[in-house]
Amino acid sequence: MVQSHLGEVAALVTTLCWAITAISFEMAGKKVGSLSVNYIRLVIGFILISFFTFFTRGSLLPLDASTNAWIWLSISGFIGFFLGDMFLFQSYLEIGSRISMLVMATSPPITALLGYVFMRERLRYIDFIGMAITLIGIAIVVLNKNPDEKKIKLSHSFKGLVFAFLGALGQGLGLIFSKMGMGEYNPFAATQIRIISGFVGFTILFIVMNKWKSLKNALKDPKAMFGISIGSIFGPFLGVSFSLISLKYTSVGISSTITSIVPVIIIPFSIIFLKEKIRFKELIGAVITVVGVSVLFI
Repeated sequence: MVQSHLGEVAALVTTLCWAITAISFEMAGKKVGSLSVNYIRLVIGFILISFFTFFTRGSLLPLDASTNAWIWLSISGFIGFFLGDMFLFQSYLEIGSRISMLVMATSPPITALLGYVFMRERLRYIDFIGMAITLIGIAIVVLNKNPDEKKIKLSHSFKGLVFAFLGALGQGLGLIFSKMGMGEYNPFAATQIRIISGFVGFTILFIVMNKWKSLKNALKDPKAMFGISIGSIFGPFLGVSFSLISLKYTSVGISSTITSIVPVIIIPFSIIFLKEKIRFKELIGAVITVVGVSVLFI
């Protein structure tokens, strides 16, 4: 039974990995800042994946990648792992990982639109319905009606919501460029190239902003390092691995639909580890958002 549904099980494990990763990075970021968390997790993630590729491919580094792969995957890594994640991790501190993951549910619709623009991929009428449902679900969570002023206002930081959306945009663009550069190349080795590009981006940023002292302090903080390590293991390593296993044993639509439930799966983690109080409308909004994303893959 499990064997016949290995792809679906792997997709469900992936959602748990993403939820644990988001919570871990939020907790670590509150202690040492989002930039240090980003920088350290890329190093840890790269080391883990490099060992994995050494034992599975016989190569520690992606030296067998073509020039075309290096170019497009590097662009993907710069946009996704550097720019996108820089905004996403900061949004964790502004509005929390739970709301950030909800806004990140706009990534599949964004990717679909970008695929249409850049790769001429077909969009169906039902895709637009799915996008609309997704946005309605998010709106239910982030918008409040003030009974006194009879006005609609944001229930969370505008800056934090914008950062989360930019994170989703970065992920969407990163996926498009990954698809252009990866082709038949090994996905784990492709991830290595993306991480290298993101690492270079953050290194330049640290040099310009002279953030090395904050990085040094982060490395000395055992609680922050524990959170970053957990997030790195469950994110760039296990999360990526199980998502690829899922894609291998089931369809992209089924895999993407299951992994889209992160905004709902993360709720109990937020209650247990972050002591957050969840309002009923936030639960309803998260469920509607998941339904909207699921419609995209029908």
